[in-house]
Amino acid sequence: MKKAIIPIPDKDFDTTEVSITWKILKENKIDITFATENGIVGETDPLLLTGVIFGQLGAKKDAIDAYHLMQKSNEFLHPIKYDEINPSDYDLLFLPGGHAKGMRQYLENKTLQNKIVDFFHLNKLVGSVCHGSLLLARSIDEKTGKSVVHNYKFTGLTKSLERLAYYLTKWKLDDYYKTYEAYLQDEVETFLANKSQFKTGFNSFIPFFVEDRNLLSARWPNDVKLLANKLVEKLQ
Repeated sequence: MKKAIIPIPDKDFDTTEVSITWKILKENKIDITFATENGIVGETDPLLLTGVIFGQLGAKKDAIDAYHLMQKSNEFLHPIKYDEINPSDYDLLFLPGGHAKGMRQYLENKTLQNKIVDFFHLNKLVGSVCHGSLLLARSIDEKTGKSVVHNYKFTGLTKSLERLAYYLTKWKLDDYYKTYEAYLQDEVETFLANKSQFKTGFNSFIPFFVEDRNLLSARWPNDVKLLANKLVEKLQ
């Protein structure tokens, strides 16, 4: 049986990116392990369950239903710690996103970044979406002094999507849609050999992903079903 590891923060991960991926992997009989910093059970961003503003911009019903199923699963209720991740044990590392401030715990964790470098050294399959690209970009290979994705083509939350969500909600939620002062795409591009490696796609509402060697990446929840199914194909 193929095995996947999904690291998440203690709170504020994206509902769709985690639960829909979990559901698709589970349906394809892939063994899943979750990991949090200290081994406690994670929680999604609560606004994504109720609607970010006026009941809109939240997760769709299928993702919320999948999340509630996932909450009852043995793997979700018994995560390991980041420092217990052994990359050799897994066939797939999946890095989800989320934008609320609780994500910083995950995005800034040096132990997790070092584990990611190990996955790349072993040429393991890696999937990322949204802020997962920022975690990848910040994962520095000590052998080269560069990010593990320095020479990769990939994608993540685009500046246009992040900026639009921020402007639509700032009057009500202040900087809820800005995880950091800089837009994700702007920071990620500083780790790349060339800015052109970051791909945005032609239309945010047409599902899109980028494949380069062992890395498959996507932009936001709208891309997740396509990405998860492509990861399953690669595993099989």
